[in-house]
Amino acid sequence: MQNFLPVLKEAPLNTLTQSQWQRTVWWEEDAQGAIVCLLDQSVLPLQMSVLRLRHEHEVAEAITSLRVRGAPAIGVTAAFGMALAAHRLWHEQGAESPLESAYRSLMQVEALLRATRPTAVNLFWALERMLACLHTAQEERVVETLPQLAHLLTQEALRIAEEDERSCEAMGRLGADLLQDGDSVLTHCNAGSLATAGIGTALAPFYIAHQQGKRLHVFVDETRPVLQGARLTAWELQRAGIPLTLITDNMAGYFMRQGKIKAVFVGADRVAANGDVANKIGTYSVAVLAHVHHIPFYVVAPCSTIDLALETGEQIPIEQRKPEEVTCIRGERIAPLDVPVANPAFDVTPHTYVTAIITDRGIARASYSTSLRQLLAPDA
Repeated sequence: MQNFLPVLKEAPLNTLTQSQWQRTVWWEEDAQGAIVCLLDQSVLPLQMSVLRLRHEHEVAEAITSLRVRGAPAIGVTAAFGMALAAHRLWHEQGAESPLESAYRSLMQVEALLRATRPTAVNLFWALERMLACLHTAQEERVVETLPQLAHLLTQEALRIAEEDERSCEAMGRLGADLLQDGDSVLTHCNAGSLATAGIGTALAPFYIAHQQGKRLHVFVDETRPVLQGARLTAWELQRAGIPLTLITDNMAGYFMRQGKIKAVFVGADRVAANGDVANKIGTYSVAVLAHVHHIPFYVVAPCSTIDLALETGEQIPIEQRKPEEVTCIRGERIAPLDVPVANPAFDVTPHTYVTAIITDRGIARASYSTSLRQLLAPDA
């Protein structure tokens, strides 16, 4: 597995090439067809394993099982899954296969991928873009063969990945401006390069500020029950050379009261029109603690995470995951047999606890009902 160095556009410093960033999801082709490549996050940090997926059902399973996770990365993976299916149809049925049959099959693939996870809106945003591309091909007859259709969908998926990489850079630069030399910050879950096609959302400001020479210290919540903070964020920051301290989730308030946390940076899986934010379970608790201790609470997310169709966070669907994630760690049982378990994967933080939402188009502040719509306006 090779690392890659992001080419950051309009970089004022030539220092960002000094750190290596781990590629999470990418596209390959060989003589047998197309491949969606994923770094298997379910086995990190003990093992680095690359999944090479050739069927859309494998892509759907990888999303559902958290082999790939993080809202932007899920969206990119789903887009690649659509393109992969088109290539598979081409190689299995031949270049002369009727397009109408392919269109019907690809609509079924979209439904399969759409059903994988309910909360992260980037998944649906990316699939809507792939559907729009498919409908354009069908209604305007811009392609005549299945290979041309596969190429069209592949190019759109690659654009989605490239746009995500650029949006990570933009959010990183905006967020880095909010960090001062010597700051200590807290983050929850994983919102770094492992969660995106670029350098991350909530971790991107840390990476860029670090490269700018600002001294930072990051407190990393372990993030039960799947331990994305302990397994993934700590691994990322350590590789980047950023000082960190790993803490359990219930230690955050202690360190806030000690005055050791100056700001909180988290990602998001969906942002409602009023600024309510769905993110990994436990985020709401951190936001309340930050509010009590007068600590800025920043949400970092691309505009593709904003869902203006939902007025408030109460309308955001919350994924309920299997009880084994709570009762077991790495296959080892830690709870009594047959104990009742609740396992919501996300919670919603009311906008009143959010200091600002850092997006790839700018920073939104209250009133979010106005500022978020302004960011998403076509002429913004």
